[in-house]
Amino acid sequence: MEDVLVLGIESSCDETAAAVVKNGRQVLSNVISSQIDIHTLYGGVVPEIASRKHIERINQVIEEALVQAGVTLEDIDVISVTYGPGLVGALLVGVGEAKAIAYAAKKPLVGVHHIEGHIAANYIEHPDLEPPFLCLVVSGGHTHLVRVMEYDKFEIIGCTHDDAAGEAFDKVARAIGLGYPGGPKIDKLAKEGNPHAIEFPRAKIAGAEFDFSFSGVKSAVLNYLNNCEMKKIEVNRADVAASFQQAVVDVLVGRAVAAAKKLGENRIAVAGGVAANSYLRSTMQAACDKENISLCYPSPIYCTDNAAMIAVQGYYDYICGKRSGLDLNAVPNLKIGQR
Repeated sequence: MEDVLVLGIESSCDETAAAVVKNGRQVLSNVISSQIDIHTLYGGVVPEIASRKHIERINQVIEEALVQAGVTLEDIDVISVTYGPGLVGALLVGVGEAKAIAYAAKKPLVGVHHIEGHIAANYIEHPDLEPPFLCLVVSGGHTHLVRVMEYDKFEIIGCTHDDAAGEAFDKVARAIGLGYPGGPKIDKLAKEGNPHAIEFPRAKIAGAEFDFSFSGVKSAVLNYLNNCEMKKIEVNRADVAASFQQAVVDVLVGRAVAAAKKLGENRIAVAGGVAANSYLRSTMQAACDKENISLCYPSPIYCTDNAAMIAVQGYYDYICGKRSGLDLNAVPNLKIGQR
């Protein structure tokens, strides 16, 4: 089989990214233009600003990805792009760009599901990883337990009923004065705190043993802080961060390992921005070692939003026969497995 070069484009939130990937596994370039500094001023992502910045940067980012890969547009075999879920204005920038390139260069176009892309990030550094396996997807907007049946077939085993884990991290970080982005800052501060100092709740969903809920633990943290303020009790921010993180990680790891055992899966992958959390990684590794389950996760650069993962999933969608027309549109609430 001849080599297949895929140009991936990602613009679902606040990173403008482009990458070139060979045969779904070898990353030739991975360029990310982050907007974190801008959105930090507002305490979170402002959709209108994100869209405008994507428009300003997308051409340069794609050109840089081609240059770093040492290829031209003529060498590219497939154009892949995130078309959902995400911020609709941000998605439209990437989708419009990808369609224009595919049309002008006469290349096949493949629309990629953002969460399926996060899962596919695990293929980059784990050459022996092949479906089937169980994947815990944890990001700012999503918390899913997904059974990866085939490269293009997914079954949702569990999902959150309210806040995603990453969303809870951001809200708690803001409440204790850490600012945006919350996940990395809580991860860092928690190392200085006692994870058992405060007992925050671990929610269980009746009749859905592998589902999640994080609004309760977020509210418990806010109530604790309000209580301390009313009673003029000094708050140990490191203890709050560590205890909150412990509560969230306990649930994530517990559900994932329990699902793997029940389903007879001997391999768990972790994906999404929260997969970069050092405490989640170490706790999951210890739990998997205890149960003799194999664990893999991407390097931090492939956990946060990037285009390499979109190119990887685009490759597998392409060889599985998926093609998108020039009528491809942004779908901000796209469900996993939806086509």
